[in-house]
Amino acid sequence: MYADLLEQQPTPYYVYDTALLAQTLQAIDAETRQHDNYHVHYAIKANADHVVLQQIAQAGLGADCVSGGEIRAALDAGFPASKIVFAGVAKADWEIRLALEAGIAAFNVESREELDIIAQMARELGIQARISLRINPDVGAHTHAHITTGLAENKFGIDRSQMVEVIRHAMSLPATEFMGLHFHIGSQLLVMDDFVALAQRINELQDQLDAEGITLKHINVGGGLGVDYDQPDTHPIPDFRAYFAAYTDNLRLRPGQQLHFELGRAVVAQMGSLITRVLFVKHGLHKRFAIVDAGMTELIRPALYGALHQIMPVHLEGHNLCFGTPAAATETYDVVGPICESSDVFAKDYRMAPVRRGQLLAIRSAGAYGQVMASCYNCRPLPKAFTVASLAACHS
Repeated sequence: MYADLLEQQPTPYYVYDTALLAQTLQAIDAETRQHDNYHVHYAIKANADHVVLQQIAQAGLGADCVSGGEIRAALDAGFPASKIVFAGVAKADWEIRLALEAGIAAFNVESREELDIIAQMARELGIQARISLRINPDVGAHTHAHITTGLAENKFGIDRSQMVEVIRHAMSLPATEFMGLHFHIGSQLLVMDDFVALAQRINELQDQLDAEGITLKHINVGGGLGVDYDQPDTHPIPDFRAYFAAYTDNLRLRPGQQLHFELGRAVVAQMGSLITRVLFVKHGLHKRFAIVDAGMTELIRPALYGALHQIMPVHLEGHNLCFGTPAAATETYDVVGPICESSDVFAKDYRMAPVRRGQLLAIRSAGAYGQVMASCYNCRPLPKAFTVASLAACHS
């Protein structure tokens, strides 16, 4: 059984729960199927594992890509080019050419300069480039400063004061088809008011465009919905109902307009865990350290954002690999990795059941921005990933 296999694998490695992923995709479908003009694109930057991508593609989602490599990964996994959008503040010529030749649905263009390059390359190839313009709405978001993207000081998008000018320029170019506007205000957002604020700003911009005689076919509101890192088992599936309702109830779409979403973390974060092994329990003068074989090379979020992931012992129930333990959390540890950096810390003063050398631990909610951000720093190998089908059923 897979539990025996995973117990024998050298740590650290990722485990992806495909049953939970399927339930998450079903929850998204349940909220969007009643709107024939709602289109969800999965943000591949969150997790690009091939098996995971195949499952998401088979569920009917499109793909949101931010590099040529992600476009290739999407096509290889079965996403149709007609459902792929290409965002990103810096698109290289080869990436633009790849997207044009593949016939993707649209480019999310972030500057007039980028627009002109895409138009020139499309003209040279004899191709019509479908484009949406990413507008910086200057809407704040309740999240970490490193993952807010919708403020005027952020590098992303076109300032809204330049919106009409750039739209008219896009409409004048013979090799481009202007499709609409794209927005994204940040990531790991749990306050629905942030999405309501974006919807209201879009309403203002659409009113402005109406006065200019400009009609949008498509509006792309990006993604950003967060997950519960504190209680992954209590809330394994994000509140998609509230998320989509924030737009359904507040965004004034014009007749025939198509609304696009780009969800990443909310789709895959809770299905993934980083499995690591305790190397030593070190007793310092004032601290007890659980030193594990995973580090910031495998999961950089704690070092980069100060993010806290729940850490649980792994145990077997029959042939199932399960998280948690009936024992009470009676000891306090700093859970740290092996990398030669002081920031290589997963958690400080973290209470859990007593751990021992050789014990397996699961660092939870690591399906998004974990494996994809791994590095070979300290000449470490990149972590492997395994997909399993029943982890969600045996949390304890």
